Amino acid sequence: AYNTDGALERERKFLHSALAGRVDGVIITPFRVPLEECAALAGTGIPIVALTSVLPPANGPLLDTVCIDSVAAARASVTYLIERGHRRIGMVAGDAGTPPREDRVRGYMAALEERGLHYDQMLVRGSDFTEGGGYDAAHELLRLAERPTAIFAANDLMAMGVLAAMNEHRLRMPDDVAVVGFDDIPAARLVAPALTTVAQYPERLGAKTAELLLERLAGGGGAESCRIVMPFDLVIRQSA
Repeated sequence: AYNTDGALERERKFLHSALAGRVDGVIITPFRVPLEECAALAGTGIPIVALTSVLPPANGPLLDTVCIDSVAAARASVTYLIERGHRRIGMVAGDAGTPPREDRVRGYMAALEERGLHYDQMLVRGSDFTEGGGYDAAHELLRLAERPTAIFAANDLMAMGVLAAMNEHRLRMPDDVAVVGFDDIPAARLVAPALTTVAQYPERLGAKTAELLLERLAGGGGAESCRIVMPFDLVIRQSA
């Protein structure tokens, strides 16, 4: 097991180690490294399964992928806020250029468009996928002359940062600002009020990924790359 912490060079170091023939198969969650580089590993004959929503290169080597539909999950989250009466919805979006941010911003924009609401780029603030990143981005949103009445955070850690920023602004959740996160980490149930968020069931994702890899190692899986889209749920709690 190799933890890259989402750092590009560490992801590349792991791939180079795999290319050196130190492994029989690979499960990877590519955060910054392009999927084309993972495909180069698959081209050596090492079975690889990627936990990502990014599609592998067309006509490339076998490269299986497992994901949830993050676009649909983000769209469902923002649609829920709209149905609760919110019209000015901010987003704490995460690192630019990463699949989670790009997918979840697309879902955010799709929900606004479907309900006839204007997209305001001032309401989407980038940050890293940490509590500190969410805290800084939320401060930017809450300082706007017309602040949002709801905030969608692209992961739960950033949502925790949003809550910390709201406390400093003496704002109550959900009365002043509703908050929705993404991931359903254990802490989401422990904050008060508990966090409304997207559950993507990492245990199921991990089990399906391992199942695909073991099938490839056993010589099965067919001649085409396999793509599995797993279910998600919007878990409604007290924050929104």
